[in-house]
Parts: sequence; structure tokens; C-alpha cells
Amino acid sequence: MSDTPTVTTPVLARGALAPAGPIARPAPLRQAVYDALIEMIINGTLHPGQHLVEAELAERLGVSRQPVREALQRLQAAGWVDLRPAQGAFVHAPTVEECAQLLGVRAVLETYSAQGAARHATPHDVAALWDLQEAGIAALAAGDARAIVEANAALHSHITLLSRNAVLAELIPQVDQRVRWYYMPIAKPRGKDAWSEHALIIEAIAAGDPERAEALMRRHTQSTTDFYCKQIAAAAGLSG
Repeated sequence: MSDTPTVTTPVLARGALAPAGPIARPAPLRQAVYDALIEMIINGTLHPGQHLVEAELAERLGVSRQPVREALQRLQAAGWVDLRPAQGAFVHAPTVEECAQLLGVRAVLETYSAQGAARHATPHDVAALWDLQEAGIAALAAGDARAIVEANAALHSHITLLSRNAVLAELIPQVDQRVRWYYMPIAKPRGKDAWSEHALIIEAIAAGDPERAEALMRRHTQSTTDFYCKQIAAAAGLSG
């Protein structure tokens, strides 16, 4: 089989949560395969611990095995995949420690974002936040985990944008993919509390209260971290 994609389904854009399927240009094929596999891991199409078979992935994506093999090696280096001698490739299963470290870093960045947004947001900006909040509530009501994650990412991203802080805007996307990956399994059970917390944060931003916005975002991100870490600890049989 050649390395030319066989189906015209567009390459998944960064941040999209639709199920991955056959990929197509304009992205270079190697990068497109890499990006598609990450999205499949994030949205749960490929789940933690799952054995990744090159031939099956190549057929699914409509490419040869070579770009899949190269992508798996890159994914292993980036921490998305574990390559085990004589066994093959497996989707990485995040540990409690990894969860705490990544979400802890995210919490620091997000609290600064909320503080900055409260200082700079205009009424128009706040209206946009409420629109994103409504999208999240609708996704929650529909029980659509992927849509909930997408809406959650969009809301947090917009708060970062409103902070008018170029450094934050550069740093947060570096952890965004893993945050979405971690959030997917808890999107529905955590959803009601999370979106109620979002509303309080938006109210603080609208009121121009940086200290309250920062405190609420800190509490929100800590609650998400605790919820996720307890879930994976329980799944690993580490809880009492």
C-alpha cells in the first residue's frame, strides 16, 4: 500500500474531538498520522493500555505501515505510547503522579489567566464567555463527553486569550492536549460541578475582580485534579 491517503476525510484540526478516520493532505503524511493518533488517544478511540497494531492502524488511516511505525516511535518519546520489548506498542496509562504534576502546572497557568481576564475583559468578551458556557451546558445535557471536553477547552482557552498575556498564550497550549486527554473520562461525572464553577469564574471576570477570579479558578482546577487522580487511583486499586 502506498503512503497516499485513500479517503478525502479532512485531517483532524488541533483541538477537534471527532473520532479519527482516514486522513488526507494538506498536512505532511507523517505529521498527519502522528496528529491523528494523538486525537484518537485523547478522545478515547484508543484507550489506555490498548495494544496498538501497526497493520490495523495503517488500514484504519488509509496509509502504509511505515508512517504509523514512525508515529508510534514519536508518540513513545512524547509519552503517549509505551513500546515494550517483544510485545509491541501500547497506549500509555497515566499515573496518579503524572496527573498531579501536569494538572498542577495547568492550575498555576489557569489561575493567572483568570486573574488577567478579570483585569482586561470587556462586556463583549464576557458575553462570549457566557456563549461558551451555554455550549458546555448543552453538551452536558446531551451527555456528549467529546462535546463537553471540546466546550471546556474552548472556554478555558478564551479565558487565556482575555488575559492579554502572550507568555500564557504560548505556554498553556503545551499542556492542553494532555488536559483534554485526562478530562475525557471525567467529563460527564465531573460535568455538573465543573460548569457551575465555570459560571462563578465568569461572574468574577465580569465583575472585574481579579482576586476572586484567581481564587475560583484555583479551586476549580484543584477540584478537577483531585477528581481525576482519585478516579485513576481507584481504577489501579490504590484507593481504600
